[in-house]
Amino acid sequence: MQDPIIKEGKTLAIVSYFTFIGLIIAIIMNLEKRNPFTLFHIRQMLGLIMMLLFSNLVEQYINSLLGTAFWIITFACWLFGLYYAIKEKYQPIPVIGEKFQEWFRNIN
Repeated sequence: MQDPIIKEGKTLAIVSYFTFIGLIIAIIMNLEKRNPFTLFHIRQMLGLIMMLLFSNLVEQYINSLLGTAFWIITFACWLFGLYYAIKEKYQPIPVIGEKFQEWFRNIN
């Protein structure tokens, strides 16, 4: 049997992974319901956006090849997060996903 909280928040959790605009839409639409499943994936996507900004800064100012490597890692993590949102699972991104939940815990 599927958890109704997860079922209810699945669509917004998936929408949160589609660009920054999708993230903003998910945050605004979740303000009223405060679905924990959607909030989990919103926090993961916020972390991914921070990773993307970091990879762009590294590419621009430090080393293009290293920045590209960080971008590829970020993209793989994005696919991981999107996959588990679709699969209706609370699965944090490997290595740093738990930190995203901690850093953005005030987003609720």
